[in-house]
Amino acid sequence: MKKEPIKQEVFDLYDDYAHNRIDRRQFMDKIKLYAVGGLTVPTLLSFIMPNYEDKIQVQPADERLKSEFINYDSPNGAETMKGLLSRPVGAERKLPGIIVVHENRGLNPHIEDVARRAALAEFISLAPDALTPLGGYPGTDDEGRTLQRQRNKEMMLQDFISAYNYLKNHPECDGNIGVVGFCFGGWISNMMAVRVEGLKAAVPFYGRQPSAEEVSNIKAPLLLHFAAFDKRVNEGWPDYARALQDNNKEYTAHLYPDVNHGFHNDTTGRYDWEAAQLAWGRTIEFFREKLK
Repeated sequence: MKKEPIKQEVFDLYDDYAHNRIDRRQFMDKIKLYAVGGLTVPTLLSFIMPNYEDKIQVQPADERLKSEFINYDSPNGAETMKGLLSRPVGAERKLPGIIVVHENRGLNPHIEDVARRAALAEFISLAPDALTPLGGYPGTDDEGRTLQRQRNKEMMLQDFISAYNYLKNHPECDGNIGVVGFCFGGWISNMMAVRVEGLKAAVPFYGRQPSAEEVSNIKAPLLLHFAAFDKRVNEGWPDYARALQDNNKEYTAHLYPDVNHGFHNDTTGRYDWEAAQLAWGRTIEFFREKLK
C-alpha cells in the first residue's frame, strides 16, 4: 500500500495546538479530517506528538557529564528556581556558560537533553524551569502549557536573567555567558540580549522579536534561526532586521527551507535532521567564537 504523505495542514494544526490557539478537543476533532487512506488518527498522533522516551540523545546518567538539579534565587517571590546544571567531567579550566531556555511548557526531557548536549560541547549549561513556582514541569506538555499560561512573561524573563547571574558567578564558569532558546525560549533569548548588558551571545530558535525601540539596548551578537514554514514568527522578522541594521547591531540570520517551527526538536514529526544538525552546529561554533 502506498504511504500517504503528511499534509502541511497537519503540522499547522499541531502548531496551533502547541501554541494554545486551539485546545486539545478542537485539535482532536480537526485532525480526524486528515485521517485518510492509510493514515489513521493514531498514526497521525504518533507521528506529530512528542516522544521523549525514545529520543534522548544524551542520557541523564551519561558518565561524561556531571548533571544535577540546582536551585537559585528568584526575584519574583518564589524562594528559589530549579534548573538542570550540566558540565563535562574532568574539565581542567573554568568553562564558558550557556543558559538553555525551554519552550512554552516548562523544562521537559527534551530541553534537559539539549542542555546536556551543550555541556558535551565543553560548556557549563543551565536549563531553568520557569514552572518552578507552580511545582515544576508536571510530566506532560499539555499540563505544562496550562501552567505556563498562568505565569507572567516579564516575571519569567526576570527568572532567566537571575539564572544568568547564578551561572556567571558559579566557581566552574569563566563568566562568559550565552543563551539559546526555542520558541518561547527564543523570545527569552532575544529579550535577554536586550536586558542583560554583560551577555556575550544570544541564539534564538524561531523566537518572537523585541520591539524596534528595545533593539538599541542590544549589545550581544545574535545568531537567529528561522523555519521557512513558520509564518507566525517570521512575520516579525523584517521589522526586527531593519531595527538591527538601523542600530548597527551584530547579527547573522538563517532561514531553513522547507521546515516547520520546531524543526530542531527531535521528539516530534516536525523535526528535520539536516536543518537541526546544521543549526546546532552553527550554534556551538558561534558560542565557541563569542564566549572566549
